[in-house]
Amino acid sequence: MTIDSRTDPYGAGPVQVLPFEAAGTEALCRLAGSLGLQVARVDLSGCLSKDDLLDRIAAGLAFPDWFGHNWDALFDCLAELGEAGGAGCLLVLEHADGLRREAPEVFDTAIGILGDAAVEWARRDVPFRAYVSA
Repeated sequence: MTIDSRTDPYGAGPVQVLPFEAAGTEALCRLAGSLGLQVARVDLSGCLSKDDLLDRIAAGLAFPDWFGHNWDALFDCLAELGEAGGAGCLLVLEHADGLRREAPEVFDTAIGILGDAAVEWARRDVPFRAYVSA
């Protein structure tokens, strides 16, 4: 079986779901920062709902006040971040295993939106990467 990272959100594309340990997360964030990428870490410990997920991502990425706390608004805010240019962005969602287990449809939708945002950023030739520790 061949995995196509363009269609498999758990493959080797710009959004990856991996079991990260704290040391690995630290190293990844340091590396991204040394390359000039904006780094945002969001702790999802105890996050079991769409509303909580959206609140935590909005706070972690300092979304604007107009953020509507829905899937469309998540995409819009993520895409807008890429319009500022810069070297790119690394988003690390830590401890997402509870959300993945308890609300898999929320988890999968969020992964899809992160992938869509990465495509939007790529149109501007600006990298967006998301690593989800689950």
